[in-house]
Amino acid sequence: MSDLPTELVPLSAQQRDIVELTRSFARDEIRPRARAVDEADVETPWDLWRKAAEVGITGFMLPEEFGGGGFTDVFTQVLVQEELCVGDLGIGNLLCSNGFFADPVVELGTEEQKREWLTPLTGPGTPMTALATTEPGAGSDAASIVTTAHRTGTGYRLNGQKAWISNAGEAEQYVVFAKTDPARRADGVTAFLLRKDTEGVSFGEPMRKMGQRAIVCREMFLDDAHVPAEHRLGGEGEGFRGLMRTFDISRTVLGAAATGVARAAYEYARDYARTRRQFGRPIIEHQAVAFRLADMRTRVEQARLMTWRAAKRLDAGLDATAQAAMAKLTASETAAWCTWAAVQTLGGWGYSREYPVEQWMRDAKLEEIEEGTSDIMRLVVSRSL
Repeated sequence: MSDLPTELVPLSAQQRDIVELTRSFARDEIRPRARAVDEADVETPWDLWRKAAEVGITGFMLPEEFGGGGFTDVFTQVLVQEELCVGDLGIGNLLCSNGFFADPVVELGTEEQKREWLTPLTGPGTPMTALATTEPGAGSDAASIVTTAHRTGTGYRLNGQKAWISNAGEAEQYVVFAKTDPARRADGVTAFLLRKDTEGVSFGEPMRKMGQRAIVCREMFLDDAHVPAEHRLGGEGEGFRGLMRTFDISRTVLGAAATGVARAAYEYARDYARTRRQFGRPIIEHQAVAFRLADMRTRVEQARLMTWRAAKRLDAGLDATAQAAMAKLTASETAAWCTWAAVQTLGGWGYSREYPVEQWMRDAKLEEIEEGTSDIMRLVVSRSL
């Protein structure tokens, strides 16, 4: 654990244990399977999901009173996310995806809803979950969603189409955001809980993606899908507030994920440069390569520290919207650059599928897009100036 700056933020014994657990899981279970998962393209690696569930990784971030690991603080979540994503970015994001579902439930849900919807997510048989926000015409601008929720005598009828939903069709439980008042933009957004087998819910074919193929994405169709009134999260119009809180957390956690793949790229390129010889000596002794590696290491440290700061602000109850955006912006662009730099360091071998760096370069691109593009992150930060 010497590569983590624990002199700045000392870790508890419990945090050290979970960092060691996830680091070994990434090394022994994730990295050896990563290439096969990438090649499979649109298949969920259920074997890794089950193994992770057995050791408590898929539910470590859930409240202890509902059977989870009790690490509800964002800082521990970013420690775990970085370690898993050193093994593989897509698989790491997949194994912690239940946290994205849990965040709005914790933020908006009643005690009864938390017990009903979070308790099943613990233990070795935990199902997958999903957060359904994005639509064909509404990505980063979540207030512009057009999926509607109309009141009925017993609840709501949801109609609309969601796109690029991670785990859609694989997940058993969903948080869906819809407009109960279409004229009110953000103030009209409401959150709902529903299950996969709800009548009126269907899914498209898996989307073929550039990277992070461990996470299967599909469109989700809602055709008069009935949701009981007791499955509404919070009051009508409160969904956007819960979503923005979820974004602050998820952007910070994704900053850690991007830091993880950047770190993997740096470590792989460094080790390669120590053994690869050109012009009679290891290429790490060539100034151009050494300087590139120095830049990689520096950028990884920057990304990690900005992510840690955002996490610590969230845990302290402080506003962290700008800090979460800065963390994601910095870390995602660091991941894109460091994976490019790793390919460059390996030369022709880096371009070959024989080595993992070309996959990491493809995987890293999504971090500059999901949960708000880099342009949107700059816009969020600019509003705090």
